[in-house]
Amino acid sequence: MGPEGKTLLNIIILGFDLCSCLLLSKHQTVIKSFNSTEFHGSGYTSMAIIYGVFSASNLIAPSVVAVIGPQLSMFFSGLVYSGYIAILCILTSELTTCISYHHITSFLFSFQSLSICGLVLWTAQGNLLTINSTDATIGRNSGIFWALLQFSLFFGNMYIYFAWHGHVHISDKDRQTVFISLTVISLVGSFLFFLIQKPEPEATPSEASESLLQTESTESASIIIATPGLGSQALDAFKKALQLSVTKEMLLLSISIAYTGLELTFYSGVYGTCIGAMTQFGNDAKSLIGLSGIFIGLGEILGGGVFGMLNKCNRFGRNPVVLLGLITHFVAFYLIFLNIASDAPIAPEEGTHLQAYITPGTHVELALLCSFLLGLGDSCFNTQLAPAFAVFKFVQSITAALAFFYSNYLLLHWQLLIMVVVGFLGTLSFFVAEWVVVSSRRDTDYDNI
Repeated sequence: MGPEGKTLLNIIILGFDLCSCLLLSKHQTVIKSFNSTEFHGSGYTSMAIIYGVFSASNLIAPSVVAVIGPQLSMFFSGLVYSGYIAILCILTSELTTCISYHHITSFLFSFQSLSICGLVLWTAQGNLLTINSTDATIGRNSGIFWALLQFSLFFGNMYIYFAWHGHVHISDKDRQTVFISLTVISLVGSFLFFLIQKPEPEATPSEASESLLQTESTESASIIIATPGLGSQALDAFKKALQLSVTKEMLLLSISIAYTGLELTFYSGVYGTCIGAMTQFGNDAKSLIGLSGIFIGLGEILGGGVFGMLNKCNRFGRNPVVLLGLITHFVAFYLIFLNIASDAPIAPEEGTHLQAYITPGTHVELALLCSFLLGLGDSCFNTQLAPAFAVFKFVQSITAALAFFYSNYLLLHWQLLIMVVVGFLGTLSFFVAEWVVVSSRRDTDYDNI
């Protein structure tokens, strides 16, 4: 196999392995009714903790990857993901009639460990994607990786759809079956990271690939090769990220990035919970959570494949794609407002009996259409803002943590209003940032964000 074939195989393995480690995407409803035990858990709160620590982990993730290498970083991070799922499995076990302080402590500690290892995983992924890409292959490799990664939405949600079909109440046994399956798959994916081969010397990182990915990740590529001075090089990478974060362009883009954190929270956790809480959808409401995730994945893959591959070839710039994403999301938000009851995000396990504005008959089809639009709009923003970028992850994680926290308390229409306002302001700031760079014509890092 030639050098290019080897690097392509590495990208495919990387996409499938990361997909297997990230199957647990919508666990708010899965954790929803721990009230049958002495432990009361909320998926919203757990994700708020994860993303909160995730944002702080930007300080240490590049150093970890620099010291132990990207493969070992991804392997150990994958093991932590598996351990997190295993703890959830223990907490949902019917044999656990009394949750002890030890169980609760392990549960909370797993959130913090998962947060730290989550960013290590993404930093190592960015490093591997960089060193396996050249100027000629970065667009193709990024598109392939994005598509394979989004299949995590398919596999986990497809299982949930068929396993929970017709279930009005999700029992502890149902949850335990899901967690056991995901634990096994995640463990297998963790060990498969060792199948990634070292690329040939010809496959050097390109300037395009370095700019697309996280600043720390690209720095760690050289750090791993040059063993001496690991700490100083990691510190230099962190300083560069801080310097970039206070530039005029990044300050303008921070509002757009903040919006991606809010809508990430909504489509990955809140909206699925809303669908599962709608008693108007009948006995299949719980299984529709999985079907909704599948349609979100379709939108992500379609948008990511089209806009990601054409990003460098778009002579009209990035504004039309971002505007399309905003319009797509606004349409989805309006339809969700009409189709979903206002108390659905905070409804109890048995669901909500409130009526939506739209008369019964097209609720399910409209809900799935909104899922597709949420995924499509998200891909529009992500392909233009480079989701592996360090500053992006830092700001996005903070707003995602905040959104998961207030999702415990705010009704649906207030959550939608927040996203509409921030999304509108974020799109305007994105346009201004584009205009500033074009008008000044100065050499900045903005074009590579």
